[in-house]
Amino acid sequence: MTQTRAAGTAEGREFSYRPLIWLAVATFSMGIDGYVLAGLLPQISGDLDVTPAAAGQLMSVFAFTAALAGPVLGTLTSRWERRTTIVLSLGVFVLGNLLVGVAANYPIALTGRIVAALGGSLLNAAVTGYVIALTPVQHHGKALSFVLGGWMTATALGVPVGLLLGQSSWRFPMILVAVVGTIALLGILLRLPRLHLPGGTLVERIRPLGQPRLVAGLLVTTGILCASYVCFTYATLILGPHFHAEWAIILIMFGYGVSSMAGNAVTGRLVDKFSALRVLSVVLVGLLLNAVLGMVALMFAPALLAAIWGLIWFFSAGVGNGGAAVPQQARLASMAPDSAAIVMALNGSAISLGSALGSGLGGVALTAGAAPNGLLGVSAGILALTVGLHVVVMQRSRT
Repeated sequence: MTQTRAAGTAEGREFSYRPLIWLAVATFSMGIDGYVLAGLLPQISGDLDVTPAAAGQLMSVFAFTAALAGPVLGTLTSRWERRTTIVLSLGVFVLGNLLVGVAANYPIALTGRIVAALGGSLLNAAVTGYVIALTPVQHHGKALSFVLGGWMTATALGVPVGLLLGQSSWRFPMILVAVVGTIALLGILLRLPRLHLPGGTLVERIRPLGQPRLVAGLLVTTGILCASYVCFTYATLILGPHFHAEWAIILIMFGYGVSSMAGNAVTGRLVDKFSALRVLSVVLVGLLLNAVLGMVALMFAPALLAAIWGLIWFFSAGVGNGGAAVPQQARLASMAPDSAAIVMALNGSAISLGSALGSGLGGVALTAGAAPNGLLGVSAGILALTVGLHVVVMQRSRT
């Protein structure tokens, strides 16, 4: 399919999910990768002879690498045809996960995570920019929700399947990621339209960072993900004392995924009807209140009530974290409409940075002697700062 036809799709009024299906499968594979390790920390630490906190750093190193590499790789490939970029980045992502799956020791596993992050960082930016360029402006919310829905669906379906496989060996879920990624790669090669977008230099890519309001908006992304991964990375340690059976943890992860899908689906439609800023405000305040109430319940409530409220906290966090993505991306794109692809690449780095900081901060807190339940307090503190920053961005938007 030619560049002209692809570009014309965005200008017309018709909207179809069909070209986006295989992109959603690609994000599905990334979603499994992003979430399944959190449920396998005990198995990983035992097999690779490291502490659970060190095992959690397999998520951190992925996120830090993605945060740093995303803008650079995006610039180096900016003049490439977009489908080619997506295919190559997905191939590298698959290769990295295969390396983790066969890793004989912790350093090799870390190396595989770095390789996977190099592909994943470019893939994330390329997919988001492609969706924005291919779809009409009035349907950006639905389109982003659909493609990001692959990530959310992974938490509901892919992660539980991965955890079931992981009971035999934590390596099997990594192979599952590679298999799903390969299926997506073939579908993209066969079905995705070609699309050329204007190239750019690194200076052009970071130029939006000269806008303080946009920088603050990107830091809101970092805050949301940091607060999320402080707890999610170590969710098995937080909820494990209340739900000892392995099948219970798998069902809980399934519930988190369904909650994330619901949040993503609802806000994706609300953004097309209401202000993205208003939708995001509600989500952020809800996440903060949920973290505070969850911390109090898990620390001070009787055992049964703590277990019940632990589930309420975790599933509500899924709704909020899943629901924050679309309004935040829509808001950032509206801040710099002429640089939307660049802004989305920077937002991808902000996501990775937040994930890395959250996983790392949670590991540091546990190593320092904090109880797993105390991580909810850390998350609440981060969310309080994020809400404050969000208010500053809103005020700047009105001036």
